[in-house]
Order: sequence, then C-alpha cells, then structure tokens
Amino acid sequence: MLARVWSASIVGVDAVKVGVEVDISGGLPGIVILGLPDAAIQESKERVKATLKNAGFAFPMRKIVINLTPADLRKEGPCFDLPISVGILAASEQVKADLLGDYLFLGEVSLDGSLRAVAGVLPIAAAAEKMGITGLVVPADNAQEAAVVKGLDVYAFENISQVAEFLNQPGRYKPIQLDGTASLMASSWNGVDLMDVKGQAHARRALEIAAAGGHNLIFVGPPGSGKTMLARRLPGILPPLAFAEALEVTRIHSVAGLLKNRGSLVCDRPFRSPHHSASGPSLVGGGSFPRPGEISLSHLGILFLDELTEFKRDVLEFLRQPLEDGFVTISRTRQSVMFPAQFTLVASTNPCPCGFYGDTVQSCTCSPRQREQYWAKLSGPLMDRIDLQVAVNRLKPEEITQASTGEPSAVVRERVLQARERARVRFQEEVNLRCNAQMQSRHMQRWCKLDDMSRVLLENAIKKLGLSARASDRILKVARTIADLAGDENLQVSHIAEAIQYRTIDRMQ
Repeated sequence: MLARVWSASIVGVDAVKVGVEVDISGGLPGIVILGLPDAAIQESKERVKATLKNAGFAFPMRKIVINLTPADLRKEGPCFDLPISVGILAASEQVKADLLGDYLFLGEVSLDGSLRAVAGVLPIAAAAEKMGITGLVVPADNAQEAAVVKGLDVYAFENISQVAEFLNQPGRYKPIQLDGTASLMASSWNGVDLMDVKGQAHARRALEIAAAGGHNLIFVGPPGSGKTMLARRLPGILPPLAFAEALEVTRIHSVAGLLKNRGSLVCDRPFRSPHHSASGPSLVGGGSFPRPGEISLSHLGILFLDELTEFKRDVLEFLRQPLEDGFVTISRTRQSVMFPAQFTLVASTNPCPCGFYGDTVQSCTCSPRQREQYWAKLSGPLMDRIDLQVAVNRLKPEEITQASTGEPSAVVRERVLQARERARVRFQEEVNLRCNAQMQSRHMQRWCKLDDMSRVLLENAIKKLGLSARASDRILKVARTIADLAGDENLQVSHIAEAIQYRTIDRMQ
C-alpha cells in the first residue's frame, strides 16, 4: 500500500515542501530511501524500525520504499524521522490516512518512541500557509516556537503513540495557543547598564549615536581603558524588537538550531562576539548544507569584534559586502542561498602593537613602521564603512575613585527611541529603510542638505583628512542622527562638526 506524508526542508532561511512517499510491497524485507537523503536520513531507517517496535506497533517485514520529493532537492537532518514513521504506519493501515494531506509532520524519534526537537521549525511554520498546509505536528519541545505563527493549527506530542492516537481520533486533541506579541511585550532588558560606566563621556555619546542611527562603531584605546565594557552596554540602549523583527531574528536562530531550549521568540536584539581566531565561513556562514554564520546571527543586532586587528585580514574583508548590502549570498554547486545580515558592527582595538600609543601614563615602545604595519591589517574600504571611530582614553585617578555614576541605560534609551521615531516618520514612505545608517545617496540628497557654512566645513575636512566619498557620506549620516537626537529638522554646522570628530583613525594617519 502507498501513503504520502508532508514534511519540509530548509534552504537558507526559507522552507520547501517535501513529500514523503512510503510504499510497502512484496519482496525481501528491507528499507530503501530515495531522493538525495544525507547520512542522518539514511540512519533513520534503523531509528524508525526500533521506535515503532518499542512503541508497540507492528513493523511490516516486507520491502519498504521511501521516496522524498522533489527528487532533485538535497535533504538533511533527522526532522524526517516522524513523517517516515507516520508514513509506514499509514501504509500498513495502523493509522488513518484522512488527515495526512492537511498536516505537515516534523520531528526526530528516539528508540523508546519519544519525540525530540529539531531545528528550523519556525520558518517552516511561517511558510505553511503558502504550502497549502493547515496544521503542523511537531515534538513538544518545538511547540512554542511553531505556535508563534498565527492562523496555523499546531499540535505538539511527546511520543509517536500520541501522534498515532491523534490521527485515529483527532477530536481528542486541541491545537496549541500562544500569543507571541504578549511574550515580546513582557520581555525586558536585564543585562549590564551604562550607569556602571565612570567618565568616558565622549565614548558614551558615541554609543548613543550608534544606537539611535544604527551606525558602525570602533573604539581605539590602550588596554584597560574600558573599550569592551562600553561595547557590551550598547544592547541595553537599543530600541526593542518589533514583532516582525523578532520573527526575522528567530527564524535565523531556528535554522541554526539555537532555539531548542529558548522558548518561542528571541525577544532581545542579538549580541554576537566571535573570537579573533574565527574563520571566514564561521562569520559569513557555509557548509555543504549552508547554515548562517555570525553576521547573520547578528541580524538586527550587534556583531562585536574585540581586538579587531587580531583577526586575519582576509576574514575581515568578508565583512565588506554584507556591511554594504545587508545580506550575504553563499553559492554551492547545487544551490545558492541568501541570508539576511543587517547588523551593526562594533569593534575595539589597541592603537599600536604595544597598546600605549598616545597614552598619557605609559610610553609607546613601537616604531612608526610597526604602527604602520599594525594598521595595515585594516583595509581602507573596511574602515570607510565604520561611521564612528572613537578614541577611548585611560580614566583619570579621580574618575576611578568617584562615587557618582553616569546616566542609566533606561534614560539614554528613551532619547534613542525618540530619535528613532523621528527617523521612522521621515522614512515611512520608504521600503526596508529602518535607520539613518541605511540611507542611500538619494535619501541623503533629500534629508541631509547642507547650508554654506556646513558645506565649507565638510569640504575642509575632506581635504585635510583625505576622506573618500564613502567616508564623507558616513559623516552626513552621523550628522543626521545627531540632529535627530537634538530634535532638529535640518542639519547645522554643530552637527557636522561633531560628526567629523568621530573620524579618529583618519586623524591618526
């Protein structure tokens, strides 16, 4: 007898409908799986056989042919264990096949019959409506993740016996209900606070501008000046994720397999901090079945690269295209996938190999040639893409011992939200334009107009610092954000002057 069960496979961050056809016929007992399965799917033959026997079902001792359609799409992972099990039960008439055309099945099976969570459930649930699917059957641990999608009946079970009972008596079970918006609204930031930072008013101001405009940022200073401490407090002043944004972020984390124990939605903006030994594929993504890398896991959040000059130059060059385009494309022989990568780059580095160039306490021991070679690790095009280049100096003794603290993150975040709201109103007719850092030339011509004094100031800065056209555009974007924080509609000389001050590395060279 023939049975067909629907499942799905992940390609990039999108889902593709996969049919699991099971045919039981005469012949020598055995299981054959067709349709470009990977090793994990081939191993499911033994898992499914043991699962059904241990759960009390009769395993047909006949020839079983399992075909995964479409045949030219490579399939991977253990998520096909459950649909294969259901297909065998339906083909051997141990469960009714009435609901198989309306429901999509996902899940890994254990040898004792229990169901284990799998990755990529959220993007599959989000695409179910386009697939013509009305319901989703998943392991209990994937219930909250799948139930985030509205308009889809989600049924979650602990073991294969419950799935069989549901197919035979569907009226006994009700779909999972979850209000994803409520869980998002209930979340609150409980990380480190800007209030802990003493002094560093210039760096704190740069953090506020970066949060308000989505600008890339680098801190340059001697060891122990607080660069990493400052960077780790940036998420606390970022605007909260909207529901649509939370879905975008959660889809990526779901595909990467990072949601199994995290509940339904990713409610906080991502903050990823890879080690400087990270390879290029670990940053941009890759693999025979492409998976998102650190830059995609940082989508709509922060990618923090501590000790930037310790990263390999070729690895850093991988960042240039995603920083400009907001996505990364990974090509393989059989397929090409695209991952979103709209992240804010935050980096920190020492000013020289010894770390004390320009320090007021300890003298630098590096030669000019050593400093030149040190900065040569960072290409000009990459540095042009970093809007805010901020010098972080060592704290003075009286600043270290002072009892007073700075503004708390909540106060700064309120100003950031007000600036973001001004930008949102300004960009309401634009598609996929979330913040000032994403403005293109046509946007700046409209919203970054300069008066005569501001134009002369910017021209002099370009000549003196040798700025490229891209770097001068970054100054205009930062000035636009400074104006939003001040509540000003038009750019003024003071806004341009402050934006120029955030080109520390250009002034050092």
